[in-house]
Amino acid sequence: MRVLRGRSARPAADREHTARLLADAGDGTPGLRVWTPPRQVAFGRRDAREPGFERAKRLAADRGFEPIERDVGGRAVAYPGDALAFAHALPLGDGRGRGSIADRYGRATETLLEALRGLGADVSRGEPPGSFCPGDHSVRVTGGGKVAGIAQRVRGDAALVAGCLVVTPADAREIADATAAVYDALGVPFDSTAVGSVAAAGGPEAPKPLARALEDAFVDGPWGDGDPRIDRVDRDG
Repeated sequence: MRVLRGRSARPAADREHTARLLADAGDGTPGLRVWTPPRQVAFGRRDAREPGFERAKRLAADRGFEPIERDVGGRAVAYPGDALAFAHALPLGDGRGRGSIADRYGRATETLLEALRGLGADVSRGEPPGSFCPGDHSVRVTGGGKVAGIAQRVRGDAALVAGCLVVTPADAREIADATAAVYDALGVPFDSTAVGSVAAAGGPEAPKPLARALEDAFVDGPWGDGDPRIDRVDRDG
């Protein structure tokens, strides 16, 4: 499986790397990316239809988060610079099939749980009320705040299973502050105490070991081939 490492400093350029991963999957080449996106608030399609969208973007920018619009579903997600994102691009037109949307959500959630538990994090499915990017396919500190959410973008020839992962309590505080302002402008309920982190669950406090553990879990998982073929991103691209 092709594994793309690295990021670009500019959010727009960084998004292009993931877009190319999906395009390559449409041509039959599966790919995986686990990385730390540059500081941004990534708004979903529903957010762009809200009357407070322009105000929400200004509030994000005021806090040093570049506002961008993403292609997958879900509500706005803040990335403070050390939080992780992951994207698994899967061909759908190769005759093997990749299951239903629900199947992909279930397998991705289980893969994420296994990777985090393998690093000592006490995590479980679900999310507390008032979470960021609320959705059915989430991971939380057991009895605590939300750690990760998963979304999908599906085309006729490929699917992108993507998500975010809060690493440290400092990440959680920054995410909570930015999300509270943005969601208030959008009219979306939010509880700032509902943001958890991998470190708060007993896992590592650094993004790199988490990224490698996620890579290994997906490469060796139900869609992987156990053979990571590393391709690197030009940070200035």
